Amino acid sequence: MVKIFLPLWLAAWPAYAQAVVEPCAPLTLSAALALADTSHADLAAARHALLAEDGVVQQAGLLPNPSLSVERVDTRRDTRETTLQLSQPLELGGKRAARMQAAQRGREGVAALLVQRRAEVRADTAAAWFAVLAAQEQLRLAQQASELAQRAAGATARRVVAGKVSPVEETRAQVAAATVKLDLIRAHGALATARARLAALWSNPAPCFAQASGEMATLPELPSLAAQRALLVQAPAMQVAQSELAQRQAAAQVELSRRAPDVALTIGSKRSEELGRTQAVFGVSVPLPLFDRNQGAVLASARRVDQARDGVTATASRLEAELVQAREEYASARAQALALQGEILPGAQSAYDAASTGFEYGKFGFLDVLDAQRTLLQAQSHYLTTLADAHRAQAAILRLTGAEYE
Repeated sequence: MVKIFLPLWLAAWPAYAQAVVEPCAPLTLSAALALADTSHADLAAARHALLAEDGVVQQAGLLPNPSLSVERVDTRRDTRETTLQLSQPLELGGKRAARMQAAQRGREGVAALLVQRRAEVRADTAAAWFAVLAAQEQLRLAQQASELAQRAAGATARRVVAGKVSPVEETRAQVAAATVKLDLIRAHGALATARARLAALWSNPAPCFAQASGEMATLPELPSLAAQRALLVQAPAMQVAQSELAQRQAAAQVELSRRAPDVALTIGSKRSEELGRTQAVFGVSVPLPLFDRNQGAVLASARRVDQARDGVTATASRLEAELVQAREEYASARAQALALQGEILPGAQSAYDAASTGFEYGKFGFLDVLDAQRTLLQAQSHYLTTLADAHRAQAAILRLTGAEYE
């Protein structure tokens, strides 16, 4: 999968990067993901690392250079002997093929790391985008609460003037309005922080988008655990672990090939001025592997293959455990959100409406209205927090499986 799609995506990246610009308008999730894909600093570095591996592959396939030597005996012209030799090393034992294979496996490993980092960046971007949505809703709730508190304070003041309630009630209403105003200030700060964190994912210190535009309350049911477990076979982290194993195996083949000694062929000529003749010179140089047969490196590379193989098993176990945990977190958050949406929020809204109406007609005290308002705001805030938790869990699942956002 990496071999097929990554080169196409990488080849199209420069033109795509120039086309995607942060809009000074409502920002959708797909637009945020596109911005992060093209402008995230870590992804840019990973792409350059992959391009650098092309040079490594090219270098691995080059033949060893020949060497030219000139030897002169005696400085007198009449008795001088000059020997000219050209020596060409010949790699035996499949060294060049093993080296090229190792370089190619290294490139595939860097490509797998790029895929993994891209999945992480997309998950971080989705979580940050939903955090902006939640912060916008929190700000809307804070503004609504401030308006309600101001209306309650005005109604209390009018009742104090009419002599229906004590001036203490007016003081309480003013304190409550001031407290809600502090919540409004905090909500503005939280939204600014969330927007900055989202824009930082595409290296923009000054966010230009007006707001995040999307639906936060949509929480679909997850596919079955068996279906998502099947996706873990090609998960980005598994691709990295399997690429590491392939690299170690290729490196082991390189060390095995080095046990065979290389041969150097020499051809040249020897000119004797005293005899007045030129003779051809041929030679073969073969190292004798009496002591160093690369046995230590072969043993070390074999143990590293075992280590990488255990790493694949450990990665599979870790991914499955993280998938189960993320699914449980999503299911729990989704169940809470549905309960809040279907039962708790309507009840809290109904209680607040009844308390507000009763307060205006003098049937309830201000404390009753304040308690009902606090209960409603807490339920609404809990609902938004639960939605944000659910979307973070969903982003974690997509990061683990490598699936794309729809």
